Amino acid sequence: MAARIYQRAKSAMQSGKARVDEWVLEFEQSEARHADPLMGWTGSGDTQAQVQLNFASKDDASAYAAKHGIAARVHTTPVRTLKLQAYADNFN
Repeated sequence: MAARIYQRAKSAMQSGKARVDEWVLEFEQSEARHADPLMGWTGSGDTQAQVQLNFASKDDASAYAAKHGIAARVHTTPVRTLKLQAYADNFN
């Protein structure tokens, strides 16, 4: 089983930062998706890809993966830099 550990991104639809500090362990797909011949929906028999586990820290998620023998890759989040501007800068 392969998994990836990452930190949630800030929602682009809201200005709030709820659940940004959570870390997520998400399993990668082990089976290719295929189209259902009757309905045309896309699916697979892999139920593990639907599982997302939330942790308070990166260390907790890594410890859980190590304890259960899950090969997990940790994706670090890039540092956000703010570009502060004044409204008057539009008229320079």
